[in-house]
Amino acid sequence: MLPNVILSMYILLFQHSAADPCNWTGSGFAVDTRMVLQVRLRCTEGSVRWVYPGQALRVVLEPNISSSRRTTVCIKPSPSFGGASLFIERAGKLQLLVTDGGRPEQVICFRADGAQMPAIYIQASPQNDEPWRRTMGFRYELLGGNRSDAPNLASCRPCNDTELLMAVCNSDFVVRGFIKDVSHNPDHQTSLVEVSAARVYWQRSSVFEQEATSWPSQSVTSWHGHIRTHLQCHVKPGNGEFLFTGSEHFGEAWLGCAPRYKDFLSVYQTARASRRNSCDFPLD
Repeated sequence: MLPNVILSMYILLFQHSAADPCNWTGSGFAVDTRMVLQVRLRCTEGSVRWVYPGQALRVVLEPNISSSRRTTVCIKPSPSFGGASLFIERAGKLQLLVTDGGRPEQVICFRADGAQMPAIYIQASPQNDEPWRRTMGFRYELLGGNRSDAPNLASCRPCNDTELLMAVCNSDFVVRGFIKDVSHNPDHQTSLVEVSAARVYWQRSSVFEQEATSWPSQSVTSWHGHIRTHLQCHVKPGNGEFLFTGSEHFGEAWLGCAPRYKDFLSVYQTARASRRNSCDFPLD
């Protein structure tokens, strides 16, 4: 990790007002290379695409939200992101998130606590090839509440009872099912869990899809999907039925709490008997 860098005051800022408040596509082709191109976006999710990248691009996220505070920002650099480093700027200091030549497709989340929202800063690296052949960018989303299940903020440790009871109420998806397979990607430092689900209690998008299985006497409908987690969590295929919970980021499911279903039932029934359950969960 590089040390924090203080933004030099001699850098000129070029103010850009985006017609689309959520997404921005722009060019650095005709911009003075001594200038930092600045963009302000006012949505909780969107994308940035920088064509003919110049010296640097600074993106300020200022969503028009009064009812809830967004405390976590997640970004996913585009597959073509190369020849640049990506930073988060806090109080005039830069913290390195993605290095030139790093893993660009990895989802990165960070806290956005404080009076001001942080800015995302892209510093283009000097290239010997023609700059007009390069395109870089990222997708972003702002999350509300205490989202400890965000990909790079999540922990590998098992959830305690309190965390589990909150997870079934606040997660982007809650499904009951079995682990069919687990594959690992050392390059991205992630594992992919293939899940066959008997029931989807809820999901924010269509991460889990229905599939029909024909038996001799009847047709059975089940659900199928994939959940990502960290390679360092050492997830392995296991027997038995699990309750999978977690968050969705850029169309991908990320694992949160995943107890065995029978263990969850014991925790939930005990909490409900003493009226400590955070929400009502449907029991079959």
